Amino acid sequence: MNVKILCVGKIKEKFYRDAISEYSKRLSKYCSLDIIEVADEKTSENCSDTEINIVKDKEGERLLKHVKDRDYVIALAILGKQHDSVAFSKYIENLSVAGNSSFVFVIGGSLGLSDSVMARSNSQISFSKMTFPHQLMRVILLEQIYRSMRIMNNEPYHK
Repeated sequence: MNVKILCVGKIKEKFYRDAISEYSKRLSKYCSLDIIEVADEKTSENCSDTEINIVKDKEGERLLKHVKDRDYVIALAILGKQHDSVAFSKYIENLSVAGNSSFVFVIGGSLGLSDSVMARSNSQISFSKMTFPHQLMRVILLEQIYRSMRIMNNEPYHK
């Protein structure tokens, strides 16, 4: 299984980088993992809806350059479907059994994902109705992918 995480912005905080490194190392037993960061657009505090869409479109173009035709794209979106950990694991397992082997998870920047990224996605998931910093979301996503791999392989971890 190939897992790619596309995300907007760089991780600046060492504690996030350390957590990402730890889960990346753990996941290496189960899948090929690639994390790709694209540049974020600078935005002002009081930008208009038009400016917001321009920013999201630019970031979306950068993200979509890393998506291949065969990729199964899962956008992280606040209005996406919510799963518990077991259901998320089953969801990934069912997609794999159906012939999908290349998964791309997309994490947007502070303004969210563009319409073009949402249109390209095969599905959208949400980890909560709450909003999280994209740096923290990367850690949460990696942990949940790791947890799902452990569940799929009937290995202890999920409690």
